[in-house]
Amino acid sequence: MTYAAAKFVRLIRRHLARFSCHAEGLAAIEFAMILPVMLVTLFGTIGATSVISIDRKVTLIARTLSDLTSQGSSVTDTDIANFFAIGRSMLTPYSATQNPFSGGPLLATITEVYINPTSGAARVQWSKGDVPRSVGDVVATMPADLIGKDAAGKILPNQYFILSEVSYTYAPALLPGVASGELRESTYTRPRISLPVCVLLNPASQSTPCPQM
Repeated sequence: MTYAAAKFVRLIRRHLARFSCHAEGLAAIEFAMILPVMLVTLFGTIGATSVISIDRKVTLIARTLSDLTSQGSSVTDTDIANFFAIGRSMLTPYSATQNPFSGGPLLATITEVYINPTSGAARVQWSKGDVPRSVGDVVATMPADLIGKDAAGKILPNQYFILSEVSYTYAPALLPGVASGELRESTYTRPRISLPVCVLLNPASQSTPCPQM
């Protein structure tokens, strides 16, 4: 190796040694590369946890609304309003109204359904809430296996169900399009009392006959 070549090699080695002694720039570059991944992981974990928590609460709210409504022989508009207030409080610490942190709002509806023993159609007798159904409408989502039948397969008469429907649109502003979607739950509960076989809404008296639309 000539003198000039050896001098060039020594110069390169000195520069490489000097570069390896200054790692501050490398650390900054590594942090800049890792930071986006860390932020996505952090907010993704927070979003997934919130979705699971709210979805569970939506399910509990739906079950609670139908359970409370089915316990008595009748309910009033005030009772229904109180049931909805209980449902909204169950969503805590998340807000039931539209908000930038979790989305919303919470929408809930309580409906009484009558099963026509001849046709098997499930029709609305009364409905209250954010998205009420029209009286007489057919509830197409009624599970067939909940409808009671005799040994010959004939539908039993006087069957009523309390249907609660709850939805919540999860769409936080911090994670637009990443963790968003509509969370829905519906629950059917039979009235607990034996007479009358339905749950009357604002009845004139307890002897008011059950509607059969």
